[in-house]
Amino acid sequence: MPAALNSQPASPERAPVNGVSNGIGYTNGNGHTNGNGHTNGNGHTNGNGIAPGQDKEKQLNILYIMADQLAAPVMKIYNPESIVQTPNIDALAAKSVQFDSAYCPSPLCGPSRMSMITGQLPMKIGAYDNAAQILSDTPTYAHYLRRDGYQTVLAGKMHFVMDQKHGYEKRLTTDIYPGDFGWAANWDADIEEPDQRLEWYHNASSIEQAGVCVRSNQLDYDEEVMYKSTQFLHNYARKGDSRRPFCLTVSLTHPHDPYTIEEEYWDKYEKVGIDLPKVPRIPNEEQDPHSKRLLKVCDLWDKNFTDDQIKRARRAYYGAVSYVDDCVGKLLKVLEKCRLAEDTIIVFSGDHGDMLGERGLWYKMSYFESSVRVPLLISYPKKYTPHRVTNNVSTLDILPTMVDLIGKKLVPGLPMDGRSLLPFLEGRDSEGHDTAIAEYTGEGTVSPIMMIKRGNWKFTICPADGVQLFDLERDPLELEDLAKVLADPESEMLDPEYRETAEIILRGFAAEAKQRWDFESITEQVLLSQRKRKFVWSAFTAKDSEREKWDFNPIDDGREKYIRSHMPLDDLERMARFPPVDANGNELPKGAPIKVDQAGSHGE
Repeated sequence: MPAALNSQPASPERAPVNGVSNGIGYTNGNGHTNGNGHTNGNGHTNGNGIAPGQDKEKQLNILYIMADQLAAPVMKIYNPESIVQTPNIDALAAKSVQFDSAYCPSPLCGPSRMSMITGQLPMKIGAYDNAAQILSDTPTYAHYLRRDGYQTVLAGKMHFVMDQKHGYEKRLTTDIYPGDFGWAANWDADIEEPDQRLEWYHNASSIEQAGVCVRSNQLDYDEEVMYKSTQFLHNYARKGDSRRPFCLTVSLTHPHDPYTIEEEYWDKYEKVGIDLPKVPRIPNEEQDPHSKRLLKVCDLWDKNFTDDQIKRARRAYYGAVSYVDDCVGKLLKVLEKCRLAEDTIIVFSGDHGDMLGERGLWYKMSYFESSVRVPLLISYPKKYTPHRVTNNVSTLDILPTMVDLIGKKLVPGLPMDGRSLLPFLEGRDSEGHDTAIAEYTGEGTVSPIMMIKRGNWKFTICPADGVQLFDLERDPLELEDLAKVLADPESEMLDPEYRETAEIILRGFAAEAKQRWDFESITEQVLLSQRKRKFVWSAFTAKDSEREKWDFNPIDDGREKYIRSHMPLDDLERMARFPPVDANGNELPKGAPIKVDQAGSHGE
């Protein structure tokens, strides 16, 4: 078998249980994954490996930083040729376990995030598009950590619909996007009028208008997210030893389009030769069926952007990535200054990528690498030796990993598609998994599109489009669809041995997909969900009807801020200054009691 082969055909143990996908396809005997595939005798993880009876390790804080629409292939940590300036992320990666083949569970904001927080694939939880709600009884990593004593806090975007917290004890900001049914996909209309576009779809204006701004909605939002996040850390540092450990999720909206950024970050690329896409625009008639639909949905079908327009859009995107990098640097600096860095695990990732003009495509919604592959770093070098992991993993794996990081267990009997990354963190890479699954039912398709990535092979399937197969070791730019080549028995593009291998792989994936997904049933579920939400939304938006507002409204109570007469003196002393000092202004040792009034604590 050729050296390029890094996968095996589907086997019976990869089949779903009870007709429902179990995510990676490996079970612990009861039809549910057990997190990381390692058991403590009852089929469930034993957290961080501490044997019963041993003293518990100190509970570490977790800072989880998310970027929006950050394509892993453009980042210097994944692409040595990249011109994108990310010194803070580069430095963090050097101290991290870095995952080189991390994928999102769906190349669209809402479904990807819902799957990430729950560890379950989109079809399992009804996360069909950006206006789909998941039930409030769906466990999330925020529920797990909160149950075990953590203060779970969210600052920034999460794309929740209806329920705006899903286990987070505290939410510091509102979301940037609507929390209602307004952005629901509509396959009924797409089938009847395939060229129609809804008003909220992506369009060409982001590319055509790319450039510098003084201010944008995105900048307004992320500045608030950063202020609230750093203020939380400053407040936490002043709470004293009775404080609970925290899991703070900081979710930025950059570098999501529109492609505009303030001058400071635009100018970082003034003397840099902005690169054009590695794969130039493929002629419309030669695009695959899904890409053809995306070009129409995003109003790109008849657009022929100049090289200058493409470079301006990419330059603004790169500037936005550098803005995210600065935000990462600020958060890490605050951790250091607040004496929290030594006790905090850092997780950095994203919800999906951006095609940035590759193949003529922009934004996300496809399974090409720039759209579906995301960064993933986990940093706590005191315990986990920094190294790179090449296995295929998913942001689905974040929930079971967090449970392991705090030394706790997944709840027996609850569904879980993600698998813990702990084997990789502990250097046991050969014991880790090597499969990523993704599902897509949003705008731009009229039928479910699914992906399996295992080893160097990527397989996609859609009843409306057929199948695709790529060997990323042989073809990293995904230009050779092996399924199309294999469909032609007269083709001599492949040598006989490799052709036989590819045929085995394709048949295996096709059989696995047939076992894993009931496409007819899924399609019916998606259409029913869309129709129900469309009807409810029409009622909420009826003429003269009072508009329903489900968006989160954070409480900012000025009566509970700064210096107030009803506040306990000890609290005022702690909040007055960090670090606290003695009567002569000398910093007190960590944990030492405050014995003198801190200037400005309660007097003028």
